[in-house]
Amino acid sequence: MRLKSVFMFVTMLAAVPFAAASPLPAPHQVEIPDGNVTLRAQLYRPDGDGPFPTVIALHGCGGLANRSEQVAPRYRDWAEQLLTSGHAVLLPDSYGSRELGPQCRIREHQVQIRRERVADISAARQWLVQQKWVAHDRISLVGWGSGAAALLWAVRPQMWSRNGEHDFRSAIAFYPDCRSSFGFGWSARVPTLVLIGGRDDVSSPSVCHQMVDGAHGRSALARIVVYPDAYHGFDRANLPLHMIAASSEFATDEHGHVGTDVDARKDAQKRVAEWLSR
Repeated sequence: MRLKSVFMFVTMLAAVPFAAASPLPAPHQVEIPDGNVTLRAQLYRPDGDGPFPTVIALHGCGGLANRSEQVAPRYRDWAEQLLTSGHAVLLPDSYGSRELGPQCRIREHQVQIRRERVADISAARQWLVQQKWVAHDRISLVGWGSGAAALLWAVRPQMWSRNGEHDFRSAIAFYPDCRSSFGFGWSARVPTLVLIGGRDDVSSPSVCHQMVDGAHGRSALARIVVYPDAYHGFDRANLPLHMIAASSEFATDEHGHVGTDVDARKDAQKRVAEWLSR
């Protein structure tokens, strides 16, 4: 009788499917007034009422989307990581909102880093502070490539109006082109972390190092981490190292290499989590 009962119990367990991991929420599009443009953005938001720490994530020169997805894999990967740590993530589409494609190899950029993209950052922040589910004192910036370059301009002390609202909590710039910011004597009013590969031949790690070193003593906390053996785009998953092609989303007016560095990617994930939790 006891054996029969055990057999029936095991049979019942086998008939019950294992609970699948809950899928992460899909992003949904929001529209943000931005001067003469309606800025479209993709929003990843945790379940619940919040308030949630929130990241404004800024795409590179290849744009936010690709031909088949509203959010390209690199940005979706980071958004999902941040989402699992309790952050909401807003990804403004600076190019698609203006009916433009990638701006990588266009010399006469129709979306200027220091104007339109900084304005998009400001518009995104103003929209977020109107949302009840946002922790208004914990809005941070993360950017890649040209988005990171825009971030460096947005955190300059001259860009803050001091109107009594909370400033950005922190900022993280992945492999920005630091040359123009360095030339204008860059400094930051919020803690800013620059992450770049030592072998990055698209951006310039040496100039970024000079830029951050030059800000010491006249800036909020600014740090740079240079991964000695890493190239441009080191944080992307499963991307073999290769020379940039003309059709690449990383393409710039210069040539260079792009590819995953597993160790740098893992360390960056840890550092991003720590920097945002400050």
